[in-house]
Amino acid sequence: MKAHELAKKVGLPSKEVIKELKKLGVSIKTHMSDIEDDACNLFIEMLREEGKLKEQKTVKKEKSSLDDSSDGLLIPANIAVGQLATMINVNATALIKKLIERDIFANVNQVLKPELAVEVAIELGYDPNLIRVADEKNVIVRTKIKTKGSLSRAPIVTVMGHVDHGKTCLLDAIRNADVAGSEKGSITQHIGAYKVNINKRDVVFIDTPGHEAFTSMRARGAHVTDIIVLVVAADDGIMPQTIEAINHAKAANVPIVVAINKIDKANADAERVKQQLSEQDLTPEEWGGKTVCVEVSAIKKQGLDNLLEMLLLETDILELTVDTSSPAKGTVIESRIDKGKGSVATVIIQEGTLRMGDAFISGMCCGKVRALINDKGKRVHEAGPSTPVEILGFSEAPEIGEGFLAVESEKVAKEMSLRLEAEKHGKRGNAADFSGLKVVSLIIKGDVRGSIEPLCNSLEALSMEKIKVNIIHSGIGSINESDVLLASSSGAIILGFSVHAESGALEIAEKNDVSIRYYSIIYEAVDNIKKLVEGLTEPEYKKVLIGKAEVRQIFKISKTTLICGSYVSEGKIRRDCVATLTREGKPVYQGKISSLRRFKNDAKEVKAELECGIGLDNCKDVQEGDIIEAHVMEKEG
Repeated sequence: MKAHELAKKVGLPSKEVIKELKKLGVSIKTHMSDIEDDACNLFIEMLREEGKLKEQKTVKKEKSSLDDSSDGLLIPANIAVGQLATMINVNATALIKKLIERDIFANVNQVLKPELAVEVAIELGYDPNLIRVADEKNVIVRTKIKTKGSLSRAPIVTVMGHVDHGKTCLLDAIRNADVAGSEKGSITQHIGAYKVNINKRDVVFIDTPGHEAFTSMRARGAHVTDIIVLVVAADDGIMPQTIEAINHAKAANVPIVVAINKIDKANADAERVKQQLSEQDLTPEEWGGKTVCVEVSAIKKQGLDNLLEMLLLETDILELTVDTSSPAKGTVIESRIDKGKGSVATVIIQEGTLRMGDAFISGMCCGKVRALINDKGKRVHEAGPSTPVEILGFSEAPEIGEGFLAVESEKVAKEMSLRLEAEKHGKRGNAADFSGLKVVSLIIKGDVRGSIEPLCNSLEALSMEKIKVNIIHSGIGSINESDVLLASSSGAIILGFSVHAESGALEIAEKNDVSIRYYSIIYEAVDNIKKLVEGLTEPEYKKVLIGKAEVRQIFKISKTTLICGSYVSEGKIRRDCVATLTREGKPVYQGKISSLRRFKNDAKEVKAELECGIGLDNCKDVQEGDIIEAHVMEKEG
């Protein structure tokens, strides 16, 4: 479309259109210049939001008249307490009481935010599915609001596996099997993720290059995936990348559903694959294990229904729920710079609901939502939990795996992004502490399998009662970027046995503070890790009695300070001891010795058969004849 045609369509002078387009970063010289469709749509959307699109006004009014009450409750942008009470047919006093319960003291003329009005209406018995909200121009911007914490969400699934085992083919087959997504006239837009509808339930698939991208997101603290589909070719069996994918999934503590693909091939052997899975601690259900295995053929489209049903069953077990009333939160799974749209990112919304015009932050990036595009290529006004959506309005392209958060204003976004970035510069540790159990996580790479296995066995044998040595991945070959990303996301140390790290892996390791250690002799590696484990071990102490003293006289120095005139009957009393005061054989006080004196001089210790003055820290109950026992704590072993 040319600039003058666009001007005519929106009812504005060509000069003004060219001026506004330049603000969006679209370079135009004359009114005869061509404009890309995406830029035209973005411009029209912007005018519509600002109320400058004259031809749209009547349409909006027809679509969302506030006089239409047949569809339930329509709450305007600014609603007074009294007005809301009338609309939901309750006494204004009852509504005000509900507000007071929230520490909001309002009168009948107080204006409420739409979100608050919705919550109070639901608490007073109004059906949440019949509530709609309108903006300041009376355009409906939200429908079917659920109560807090009551909404179950769709699962987010990542497909991983060895190269050429059919990941992409399987994803395409699943996408094409989605009737709703392939209806006539719909356009599927590749934005790195998409929804499919199964028995009126949604499942979201993240279309990633494999476990490297998955772990890259985890390395940034992003936990996006609920379920992993591990694709294994029935004719090929488990391969090195399959094992890597399994270890990455286990490190993320994400349930695995195995899709045994290519069962249509003449040399397919599903039973051999199941045997190999058992060797990786993924015992199939039919063999008495817990791993769901589904035989499929992406080419012949066999077993897809069964696979999707298993995903829904796994979802029911996980009981995925979300609070829709919280601010929109999500994770960036793709980002790019588009010539016509500027910086664009695909975000999986995980909590809350993101709407047009919302301010947001994503790491150092911030902005305001200018457009939301779903996986079908359609512009939408909002995106709820477990929804992949392409967002326009970023100040710059965010990094994959970066968190996304909707905030009150662009000013708040800028302040928070700077603070979050500063927090991210903190260093990672190499030992995690889980409920008192410390875990030393290791990744082992070696030149031959014969060296790796005895090394792994020796290292795992270093585990103690409160410290576990956990080898999360081992393999043959040089240390690669995938190894470093896994180490970064899990806080692991990488051990290279007679191998070195690739240059790209070294750069990532330095950037993410990942420790890489090289060895060529097994006992050197074991000794090194043993020292690390011993350094994490907290020594155990025992209480040792070193002396006793009898209290023979009490001196009151002040209202709160007592000095015990004592005779050392056994051993010695030291200034750094822990004292136990006993009376008739029963302890009545335990604490520190605050002072120890021989006559008027301070003393470090007083030996047996000598008199001394002993001050007990914060002890107010002392009687003549009491015994002071002095103990020290000594390391055991």
